[in-house]
Amino acid sequence: MPPLAIRAFTATSALGRGLDAHRDALREGRSGLRRNDFGAERLDTWIGRVDGVEDAPLPAEWSRWECRNNRLAWIALRQDGVLDAVRAAISTHGAERVAVVIGTSTSSIGATEEAYTRLEPDTDGAPTFPADLRRAIVHTVHSPGDFVQQATGARGPCVTVATACSSSAKVFAQAARLIQAGMADAAIVGGVDTLCGSVLFGFNSLQLVSTNPCKPFDATRDGLSLGEAGGFAVVERARDGDTGLQLRGYGESSDAHHMSAPHPEGLGAQLAMRQALARGGIDAGEVGYLNLHGTATPANDRAESIAVKALFPDTLHASSTKAWTGHTLGAAGIVESVIALLALESGELPGTLGASTPDEVCGPQIRFDPARREIRYAMNNSFGFGGNNCSLLFGRVAA
Repeated sequence: MPPLAIRAFTATSALGRGLDAHRDALREGRSGLRRNDFGAERLDTWIGRVDGVEDAPLPAEWSRWECRNNRLAWIALRQDGVLDAVRAAISTHGAERVAVVIGTSTSSIGATEEAYTRLEPDTDGAPTFPADLRRAIVHTVHSPGDFVQQATGARGPCVTVATACSSSAKVFAQAARLIQAGMADAAIVGGVDTLCGSVLFGFNSLQLVSTNPCKPFDATRDGLSLGEAGGFAVVERARDGDTGLQLRGYGESSDAHHMSAPHPEGLGAQLAMRQALARGGIDAGEVGYLNLHGTATPANDRAESIAVKALFPDTLHASSTKAWTGHTLGAAGIVESVIALLALESGELPGTLGASTPDEVCGPQIRFDPARREIRYAMNNSFGFGGNNCSLLFGRVAA
């Protein structure tokens, strides 16, 4: 595929706001997880919560979109020069040629939960949402996409991708297709998901949540730690002579195996990774770092281990970073793409925090200790319910 230049990128998670906070935490091996302190009814677990969201209401002109999810989106958008890059893209291409592609899993369902807990009688005595939450846009999956378009001034195609935990990885693929089809010249891509009761108790009902900090790929792992995050990137067609970071390929597949469990041999995951490599025109041995989906659930980590072992040589450095941020669901794709991009920039390759004894199925590719070496290519895996898979290939062009 024609490469896409990444003009700016950022993430806000339990590790803090912006790239520096993430660099520092990864370098220091400092997790953002803490005992669950979210909500009136508190599940016994650990979470990756973003501080300060409660104290950051949206500006008055965007009160229609007011909710926790869009607050976090606005916080994330204002980091690391992303808005400056959006303005530059609009100046170069025109607002109608800059697309918005946003991934989310639960969108602003937290606002809907609140509305149901505060039902009040209407004029006929029937229950209805309270007046302050009678705003249809915050009760739809398109809430963050619509908000980001309003907040940035981009007026090209506006798409919300909601494919569970692969959502904000698939936004890169969708943007690449829009640009290649001539429907846009640049795109704001990203994702946001915030903690809410549906997330915490929903995953717990599937018996996937650990009462301890998660330990991806560890032999004793027993479930995930949930988190919240937002992140964005600005991408456009690479120009002749461009240097820096690029999206070089993407791969998407569907297991068609089970509603919530991956294919046990990771066949769909393998297909997505092979597609990304093929679009990038490189061999598996050229990938220096792979950020794994690595949720710390027994089934997911096993399947991903098998897929990685089948495809990559022993020299690959692969790790999961969910013990730093928690599993941020629809935001996982963008947050972990940001971490892969940081590894490309610095050559600092994260290990797998919290894990000490590898599962017997893990190959030598899956690393628990960090490493440092210059790399040219990095990948990110994001897999979601229903067996939908997305793998992204990023590259670095030296000056």
